[in-house]
Amino acid sequence: MSNYQVAIVEWSRHGGQMTGVRNQVFIHEQKVPVELEHDPMDSQYIHALAIDEEGNPIGTGRLMYSGKIGRMAVLESWRGKGVGRRLLHALMEAARGHGMNKVELDAQTHAAGFYSSEGFISYGDEFMDAGIPHIRMKRCL
Repeated sequence: MSNYQVAIVEWSRHGGQMTGVRNQVFIHEQKVPVELEHDPMDSQYIHALAIDEEGNPIGTGRLMYSGKIGRMAVLESWRGKGVGRRLLHALMEAARGHGMNKVELDAQTHAAGFYSSEGFISYGDEFMDAGIPHIRMKRCL
């Protein structure tokens, strides 16, 4: 259960797979309202997708051209296996490839330690988003 691949993919081709992961994590597990999770601008962003050896989607994340990373989600059975880290690295590499010199994100506070271990620094006050505590974080590339 540790074999998987991470790639930068097109929303037009893989959006359904990424939506499935995000629905499971955000809507079903975290009870985020559907209208807050679904974003009509997804087709305009850069996306990373993790798939298992059978081709099933297991994780995803996105990068906006403003340098903001978001919608990082890994299926529960795959957490703790490095999937999120590899997704984050793929998105940061994509940011570098697009000439960005920093990235930012709004981390759920329970995940702030993960992002800190990847060189992100928190700033500002904790805030609520979709009923979940978050903190803003940034990292130079």
